[in-house]
Amino acid sequence: MTLPQTPSFSLTGKRALVTGASSGIGLGCAVALGQAGATVTLAARSKDKLNDIAQQMTDAGMSADVLPLDVSDIRATTGAVAANGPFDILVNAAGLAIHTPVLDTKEPDFDAVSNLNFKGAYFLTRAVAKGLIDAGKPGSLINITSQMAYVGGIDRAVYCGTKHAVEGFTKAMAIEWGKLGIRVNTICPTFIRTPLTEPTFQNPDRVKWIMEKIKLDRIGEVSDIMGPVVYLASDASALMTGTHMLIDGGWTAD
Repeated sequence: MTLPQTPSFSLTGKRALVTGASSGIGLGCAVALGQAGATVTLAARSKDKLNDIAQQMTDAGMSADVLPLDVSDIRATTGAVAANGPFDILVNAAGLAIHTPVLDTKEPDFDAVSNLNFKGAYFLTRAVAKGLIDAGKPGSLINITSQMAYVGGIDRAVYCGTKHAVEGFTKAMAIEWGKLGIRVNTICPTFIRTPLTEPTFQNPDRVKWIMEKIKLDRIGEVSDIMGPVVYLASDASALMTGTHMLIDGGWTAD
């Protein structure tokens, strides 16, 4: 009898593009992929922050380089991905949240959130996939969405709409590219303590709401996303595409 072998979680020899890598979840994902052996291209708008992070990763024995990028600038992003790819792995953690009641939503805010969270994510994912297709390579494309891609939330109609949209195009892209070995999935975190979510944690009413919803009775940490992103990027998840991983502490179990 031959015992089954656990698929490898190693990313040695893989190239990963991580957007939103200058802080929060994006930074955590970049480090996780780097520790798993990938060469990580750090992308965000802040070149100075990226250079500092890349140096720290290099000093820790990881392989990292820098690509200043604004995901909402479709033409520039498409060109940069084409010039620097192909990338075996994409983790798109770039995101924007402007929370207001529906009746207070301003059109410029709607456009800003949609242009980054939905439109930018769509064309970024397409650009990385095109590089893989042209090179005849498989790959794993991961968008960071939110538990709010599956439920509604207070003052979050625009944010929820954009994250629901990413879940939709993830399924369609997975269908299109599955036979090419390109997998497309999402990670859907609950509230993770990051600079982006800090204003929410300054509001006692919102904190009470969050703690009532999270069954594990604690706020999420960036480290909670690091294991799942390595799993989705690696051969350990080879049969997963067009789906999502809810890292929500039980929020959506109701």
